[in-house]
Amino acid sequence: MPFLSVLHTLKEKVFFMDRVKKYIHTDYAYKMGLSGKNVTVAVMDTGIVAHPDFDSRILCFKDFCNGRSGIYDDNGHGTHVAGIIAGTGKMSEDSRKIRRYSGIAPRADIIMLKVLDEKGNGSTGKVLEAVDWVRREKKHYNIRLLNISVGMLPNAGRAEQQELLEAVDRLWDEGVMVVAAAGNNGPKENSVTIPGISRKILTVGSCDDETYDGKNRSLPAGYSGKGPTECCIVKPEIVAPGTGIHSCSRDGRGYQVKSGTSMAAPVVTGALALAFERFPDFLPGEMKLRLYERAYPRGKQVGRNCWGVIHADHLVR
Repeated sequence: MPFLSVLHTLKEKVFFMDRVKKYIHTDYAYKMGLSGKNVTVAVMDTGIVAHPDFDSRILCFKDFCNGRSGIYDDNGHGTHVAGIIAGTGKMSEDSRKIRRYSGIAPRADIIMLKVLDEKGNGSTGKVLEAVDWVRREKKHYNIRLLNISVGMLPNAGRAEQQELLEAVDRLWDEGVMVVAAAGNNGPKENSVTIPGISRKILTVGSCDDETYDGKNRSLPAGYSGKGPTECCIVKPEIVAPGTGIHSCSRDGRGYQVKSGTSMAAPVVTGALALAFERFPDFLPGEMKLRLYERAYPRGKQVGRNCWGVIHADHLVR
């Protein structure tokens, strides 16, 4: 039985990537010339396709599900997540040369670790294999960030939960900033999925999880996982737009809309890629502190117990 799954998505009101960028204030970062260049982001998900928006920046694809060598995504979730982080928006360029669907860090490099199958399910063992692979290869590929839009389901045993938490904490200690989605089990408290409950890694929720157009609702209003954890830790620490996000589709020819904390996490991961380009010597703990000091507005001003919404420009100044 699978113990991990993609954090399920839905189709709702579209939140174009240019609006996401305005919401998290990326203008100053882009004026500085930041784009995520020379920053490698590992993504643990369902795979990726050779969408034109990724150019030649997919450095490596590892299939922990089926052992295939060629890149593919039989679900679409991973391609969408990678597009939010690092898509160029090339296929969305209009007559004014505006790329409405470009990702947050459009020159960052991507490594895709396929740990989930075509239904978005997978085993904890495959995820642990992928984490171990990142540990071994982080220096070779200059991996600064690992995006995990995957959550452990409640039926996983305590030992299995602890093993995953220890694995991501160790990776963090060795210099890779781990960004995990909070999960879509809100609005009740203590609903953050594993590994998002880790004391060390950064956990991301959706700041717009009350936003719907009233149609096709498959996630409840207030879906974003909420803390505190059983150990009374504030989680998620940071929030970002996650509802109705337009990003790369798995057919490789266009874009599609998905919602969930799975989409909010890569928004933050992309912003952190800009920040690591600006501050390449920062350790994960230093970047997390900087994020805490520069989030807006703080805590309950956004209606939940967290630091606030990510502010990319504050992060890179």
